[in-house]
Parts: sequence; structure tokens; C-alpha cells
Amino acid sequence: MSEKIEIGSVITGKVTGVQPYGAFVALDENTQGLVHISEVTHGFVKDINEHLKVGDEVNVKVLSIDEKAGKIGLSIRATEEAPAAAAEAKVKKPRKRQAAPIKMEDDSAQGFNTLKDKLQEWIDQSQRNDLIKK
Repeated sequence: MSEKIEIGSVITGKVTGVQPYGAFVALDENTQGLVHISEVTHGFVKDINEHLKVGDEVNVKVLSIDEKAGKIGLSIRATEEAPAAAAEAKVKKPRKRQAAPIKMEDDSAQGFNTLKDKLQEWIDQSQRNDLIKK
């Protein structure tokens, strides 16, 4: 691996291969790295082929270097300024919620009653049903 490549440096490279998960970029004659699909551009990338093709020259930022595995992680989006819409989406203002109106109903209306209020009604109803069955 090249000694001059350092984490954080921005380098111009050439796309040498495109896969569904990312693109391989040659940094020099002996060194290449991978731009993961999430690092291609700001926003969601469904199909990397809509953004990159073999032979494209791209500016990449070195995110990571794994000497033992011989892998270099790269980012194209780290070299670009975030679009204004994306920046605004990150800082969302909380929406104000409007309280639901409270309906005041008269006592004679059917609906929710406490168990205590309904207990006697249920007992009477049960006794009537028992009389009917006999």
C-alpha cells in the first residue's frame, strides 16, 4: 500500500469497477479503494450505476486504511457540500400539535359509564333473562 495515502486526504482517482454495493477507485498504479454505495452522494442511492461508471474520474476522501487487510475506505460525498434541502431536513422544527376539542355531553347521553353506574342495570338485565329462560 502506498505510504503517501493518509486518512482525511482528498485524492483524485479513477473508477475501475462498479458493484451493487459500491465502486472501486484506483488511487495510483498500485493502490485502489472502495467507495461504499452510502458514500457515493448525499441522499439515498438505489442504483449506483446511475451515479458512476468505469473510467469516471472522481475526487475521494480517504475514510479508513486497513493495512493488514489491504483495504482503503473512500467517500465521494465527503468531498461535496451537502445540498441545502438535506441540511434543512436534518434540522427539523418540531410541529405544534393542536389539542383535540373537548365535547361536553349531557348526562342522559349513552356512552361511557363507570362500572358502578352500570352494575345495577346489568343485574336487572340478567335477572330478566333468567325469568325468560324459565
